[in-house]
Amino acid sequence: MQEKLNFENDYCEGAHPAILEALAATNMEQTMGYGSDPYTASARQKIAKACGCDANGVWLLVGGTQANATVIDSLLQGYEGVVCATTGHIAVHEAGAVEAFGHKVLTLPASQGKLLPDVLLAYLREHFADENREHMVWPGMVYLSHPTEYGTLYTAEEMKELYEICRTYEIPLYVDGARLGYALACPQSDIDLPFLAKYTDAFSIGGTKVGALFGEAVVFTKKTPPHFLTTVKRHGALLAKGRLLGIQFDTLFTDGLYLQCGRHAIDMARLLKEGFAKRGMEFFLDSPTNQQFLVLERAFMEALQEKAAFSFWEKVDERRTAVRFCTSWATKEENIRKLFEMIDGLVL
Repeated sequence: MQEKLNFENDYCEGAHPAILEALAATNMEQTMGYGSDPYTASARQKIAKACGCDANGVWLLVGGTQANATVIDSLLQGYEGVVCATTGHIAVHEAGAVEAFGHKVLTLPASQGKLLPDVLLAYLREHFADENREHMVWPGMVYLSHPTEYGTLYTAEEMKELYEICRTYEIPLYVDGARLGYALACPQSDIDLPFLAKYTDAFSIGGTKVGALFGEAVVFTKKTPPHFLTTVKRHGALLAKGRLLGIQFDTLFTDGLYLQCGRHAIDMARLLKEGFAKRGMEFFLDSPTNQQFLVLERAFMEALQEKAAFSFWEKVDERRTAVRFCTSWATKEENIRKLFEMIDGLVL
């Protein structure tokens, strides 16, 4: 059915075959609902072991937007907002889901998608020095994504510094890991799961974009908010057939499959990056992960769009547009070769 090559995102395909096999093999079993099944218990144990934390802090939710909105709502008081970069996913691409539950998203300037420690510290100092702060939305937590919306990575030192700033001001740090598998597999990354367990208060492990049919794991590293299951249900993030999430994450965290999915996407992204560079194509920024950003002349972009799918990112000027090419756990090397054959064949 596919008519043209697709590099639009990292969730074009269904699920890793091992997940489909596990779901099919257990299809007729009867289990308790809402995550009370043995597969979910096993998945939580495996994730906790990989992170070096308590399995009681691991939860499985249906999707990324639900995970973000649920975690944020559970960690904030009604008068508090969440601080993030202007480019943060919750500020740009979640349709006001956080605000819908009464929490303002407080945006700060970003550097290639990252919220840097000095920017956060300056903002918090200014807020708590403001004599009118009782009339303002309070910064109640900090949100990051790793990788960022631009495919860039926080360094361990940056993440640690951000966490220490949050500790100073007694607010939690939450990391959105919708694409975490691709960060963990990236050779340039010096952050792993145990590091996140130590230097965050909560983070998510994305399944939707890293081999699963759907689902995100949320890890509270210090303390789970009270009545979290109730909050999950209130946000429509609790799956009645919870074992469908449990089986998927149990499979992803067996025999290193999650990291294998990530490594494949990074390997394919490297081939993309090398091919773009060889042809002298202009990069919008330097991304080490599975998202590669180019600046294309409009006529060339429109011609290539007839043959391959990729994402509009932002308008650069009247003639040029920034676009994104994504690889995934399922990207085929032969499709990358076909893409470059198409590019080489375009004469404008």
